[in-house]
Amino acid sequence: MNGETYSGAEAERRRAPGPAATAGVVIGTGVLIALTVWPRVAAPPAEGLPVLDIAVGVLGCLLSPVLLWRPVTGTLGFTVLAALSPAATPPATLGALQVAHRRGLPVAVPVAAAGIAAHAVRGMWQPNGGISFGWWLLLIAIGYGALVGWGSLARTQRALVISLRERARHAEAEQGRRVAEARILERTRIAREMHDVLAHRLSLLAAYAGALEYRPDSPPERLSRAAGVVRAGVHQALDELREVISLLRDGATEEGPDGGPQPVLADLPRLVDESRDAGVRVRLRDEVIDPAALPAAAGRTAYRVVQEGLTNARKHAAGRPVEVVLEGRPGDRLVIDIRNPLPEGGAASPVIPGTGIGLVGLTERVHLAGGRLDHEAAAGEFRLHAWLPWPA
Repeated sequence: MNGETYSGAEAERRRAPGPAATAGVVIGTGVLIALTVWPRVAAPPAEGLPVLDIAVGVLGCLLSPVLLWRPVTGTLGFTVLAALSPAATPPATLGALQVAHRRGLPVAVPVAAAGIAAHAVRGMWQPNGGISFGWWLLLIAIGYGALVGWGSLARTQRALVISLRERARHAEAEQGRRVAEARILERTRIAREMHDVLAHRLSLLAAYAGALEYRPDSPPERLSRAAGVVRAGVHQALDELREVISLLRDGATEEGPDGGPQPVLADLPRLVDESRDAGVRVRLRDEVIDPAALPAAAGRTAYRVVQEGLTNARKHAAGRPVEVVLEGRPGDRLVIDIRNPLPEGGAASPVIPGTGIGLVGLTERVHLAGGRLDHEAAAGEFRLHAWLPWPA
């Protein structure tokens, strides 16, 4: 942050002064010089006209903008003139204030010390009437100290304002980045949830529709039953789509939009029955000890793993048997193993085309749950293997 603050201050410092600032310095310096020189000009004629003071005053008024453009150089020049004439005191002291404001204490203190020394020199050869040299020099030192302190305080406040602006800009940029990342994550979540919910349902509908297409000679009652299943499945798919959208919009996690719980491990028998009704030969071997103790998040993930495995089996290996094995206990882990023979020739023959993102999203889901998922096609079968942590 310091580097950014200093760079901002440096930019402010190097910015060219505007016409208003230049006019203000000229007018202010001219007024102070006039107030300083006028008592000497109005003195009795016996003392003579202070030509040196008038010349230094005019020169100081004309060159005062240098204090804005080159504060150190201009201040040191007026400091030298201050050793010759009091007419240079106003621009020299204003220059000390400007140096403290623009350059900081490391530069302002030596410049102020030079100004005090110059006034001390002038006080020795041109005494100031009405006050002793010591008190006069003390007042000069106090004045320079006040100006340096004032300028340093203004510099600190200015640096603080610039720092706060920089931090506000960085905070705004960081907030924008977080919003963009949140949008990407939300879109990914929506895609994953819609795939998990709808791919399973649509693959069932595709299986029933395929039966209607390839078995038109079936008895009318069976055809009617299959058509009714397709119709009911379409309505159920639409309901599930509404639930997913409402779930993502409302941010619910443990309960669906209708108040009912999301599917967990205990809902696997129903999932298997749906696949069996669609003509898939599924063998379920459940060896889970105390399934009620499994955390709800892990149960939902396990349900999605089995759902994806059955969906892929229907899509890519229609008519092939599927074996689902579950093992696990509290304090160990939950293991899910899904296998099905590959189609003849090893080439997939999907009932409906796949998108290729199902296993990718499922792998991400399992990793987020602290587990691991592997899949491979070898030895004439496709295997989906996953494990999830099960704390005691």
